[in-house]
Amino acid sequence: MSYFRALDPLPLQSAEHSKLHEFYARLAEGRLTTTRCRGCGRLDWPPRAFCPECASDAFDWVDLPSDGTVHGFTVQETGVPAGFTGPLVFAIVKVGGLRIFAPILTREPAALAVGGRVRFAPVRVADDPKGAPRHLVAFEPA
Repeated sequence: MSYFRALDPLPLQSAEHSKLHEFYARLAEGRLTTTRCRGCGRLDWPPRAFCPECASDAFDWVDLPSDGTVHGFTVQETGVPAGFTGPLVFAIVKVGGLRIFAPILTREPAALAVGGRVRFAPVRVADDPKGAPRHLVAFEPA
């Protein structure tokens, strides 16, 4: 299968295309990580290549907990993106003091509730144009 990169809706995750490629490598290992600024200690989501607080581009990678709490969510029943099955739940999940926007992988969205517990479950999506696997952040009910 081939397609134009202009139509590729997923991020290019290699060192060639992203300073944050280590995030995607850790994601493929099943680790949820983000960046902490070496200059001021700020922890951010999503991971950042520079600090919005002090403008430093020096950062360390830190692991986040794999468990979180649903802060809010919505259910998409039609127009679900390629590679996902409907209905699709998009949520804001509180993890380690941060709020992460990601899908919750479930066949029973009616069973979800604000305050409910979820667990990190990275999802493999379409391979990149060179055939390398790609993963995105997702959660599942705990």
